[in-house]
Amino acid sequence: MPASHHGKSYALWETARQLACTPVTKRVVIPELLDHLPHDDPEAQRSRRDLRRINLLMGNEHWVCRTVRRFPEAAGRGIVEIGAGEGILCGKLTRLFPHAAVTAYDLAPAPGDLDLRVEWRRGDVFVAPVPKPGGVLVASLFLHHFEGDSLTALAHWFRNFEVLVFNEPDRARLPHFLGALMHPWINRVTRHDMHVSIRAGFAAGEITGLLGLDPGRWQIRETSTWRGARRVLASRH
Repeated sequence: MPASHHGKSYALWETARQLACTPVTKRVVIPELLDHLPHDDPEAQRSRRDLRRINLLMGNEHWVCRTVRRFPEAAGRGIVEIGAGEGILCGKLTRLFPHAAVTAYDLAPAPGDLDLRVEWRRGDVFVAPVPKPGGVLVASLFLHHFEGDSLTALAHWFRNFEVLVFNEPDRARLPHFLGALMHPWINRVTRHDMHVSIRAGFAAGEITGLLGLDPGRWQIRETSTWRGARRVLASRH
């Protein structure tokens, strides 16, 4: 192997090692580059492709779909996704529940290839009217963008739902390490935003605490995976 390859491999390993040794401190929420790029910017388009691969590797959409399938009656009363992004997850949920009303909220315009059965609502979810009672609320890689009063304010969205399904970054050392190993195959926007997302992610108990979910009213199950996801399922007692 050429010396230059040895040098690059060592630099990658050293970056991964340093990130893995970084202390896990309190949440730090700072802007992500992708959020401030025009939707049609080439770097933004490349980063979204990276994120699709990362989602696949983490198994995020598979877990959300599998989890929602456990609650067919609630799903039949409607499924709402906040922070729907490119509409991939809400499209999968539509195909899983073809007779359910699926509504997606995002600041971005509706994707051109969005399933026609999905009702896309563009705008700020914090000022949008609360959906009608019943059904399932899904948020995947969305909550970590917010802190403090913003997270508390989302509680008004939850009161009408029967099931809450959250998938967020796990704020831990191992996700930083695994993310660094991906650096050669992702663009600069994704390299930056990946670690920003992890630092803004959640440790055990933080999602339920910050959202004010009352264990007396919700049956809560929280898990984390070695691939970097922290997941919360809450259903009404």
